[in-house]
Amino acid sequence: MTQTDHNPNAKPAQVLVPLTTPEEVDGFLAEYPQAAVFKAGTCHKTMQGFGVLETFLAKHDLPVGFIRVVDWRPASNHVTELSGLQHQSPQFIIFKDGQPTFEVNNWDITPEQLGPVFEADVPVRQDAAQMSGAVAGEGNVAPYKQLMQAYVGGQLPDWEFQERYVNMFRDDASLRSQREFELLSHLFGDPDAYHGGLHQLGQPQARGDLKARVEALLSQL
Repeated sequence: MTQTDHNPNAKPAQVLVPLTTPEEVDGFLAEYPQAAVFKAGTCHKTMQGFGVLETFLAKHDLPVGFIRVVDWRPASNHVTELSGLQHQSPQFIIFKDGQPTFEVNNWDITPEQLGPVFEADVPVRQDAAQMSGAVAGEGNVAPYKQLMQAYVGGQLPDWEFQERYVNMFRDDASLRSQREFELLSHLFGDPDAYHGGLHQLGQPQARGDLKARVEALLSQL
């Protein structure tokens, strides 16, 4: 179940395992005395939460099983039954010997919440972790790049680009790195801040030269 390279000199990859069935959940928790489960939701809260978690996984040795709640609901329900914790998404639960020892949810998946727990209870890695193939490719930025290229190329007006970009970001539940999350969110910020509607974003150009900022973002992705 571990996702490592067969090269004996290669640094071990961080264990990231998709858990699609109740049986896979049981097998994962039985294999690793200390492990965690990350329930991935359907919006950018998942992207932000996993981005924060990824920074800790690079430094600490903690196998993580991830569940796409909508696609793998039986596995998600099984974790709820095993842990006795109310279901949330995104949700991060640490288990020890099959029992939950820590839980954090939604916007509370922050460095402030995770830091003390990882420092106190999770072993530090000897080498920097490389992300395993389980989530390699999850951070597909092609849709963003295509949208930005259409805008820079003059195919979309400011307002249409802003609306399409913010909606794409709001619905993005990819398991992205902290770097990708920060880059993608930098253009317009947190879409949940605009409860009154996208018009509260203000004039697209009011944030500076939008086209120049889009071109700069494209060069970094």
